[in-house]
Amino acid sequence: MSAPLPSPPDVDPELLRKAQTGDEAAFGTLMRMHYEPIFRLVYSMVRHEHDARDVCQEIWLTVWKQLPGFRGEAKFTTWLHPIAVRRSLDHLRKRRRWFDRFLPFATGDDTVESVPEPATHEDARTQTEGTERKERLQRLLDSLPPKLRAVLALREVQGLSYEEIARATGIPTGTVMSRLYHARRLLAQKLKDPS
Repeated sequence: MSAPLPSPPDVDPELLRKAQTGDEAAFGTLMRMHYEPIFRLVYSMVRHEHDARDVCQEIWLTVWKQLPGFRGEAKFTTWLHPIAVRRSLDHLRKRRRWFDRFLPFATGDDTVESVPEPATHEDARTQTEGTERKERLQRLLDSLPPKLRAVLALREVQGLSYEEIARATGIPTGTVMSRLYHARRLLAQKLKDPS
């Protein structure tokens, strides 16, 4: 068996070695370095801040347990992304099962909070249109199937290449390209629909 390759430059090799041997301070530093990008990835998939924070906790617990097995044959982030994607998809599956079991139908009744009177009618209209566009886009993104939303988030939020997405999700590169195509096409169709 050949010796492991040195850790690529996205993580200090000495810091990584210490974290792998159970040094909690080193692990804390490693986690702080990567927490925000991983949180953004998870949030882009689960679309709920508190859930994303919970999923991140699960991710970092998994990393703590599995870190001694990291051999450094790839970048640390390349090893980390599949863990984040799997935990996010697991969360969405659990949430879906919960909704299917306890909330069999939606009422469609969205409550609207009162908004203070704006300075001018034109300002209010412009602000309202911008807010409505953002909310509609968010709803459309949320309506994408989790597998499509995952590859879209990895590509558009994290900026990963097709090959990196394939490694992170454990699917072939061709499937990544196909899912991205379908995610973008579905999103474009939904954006054209005036409702």
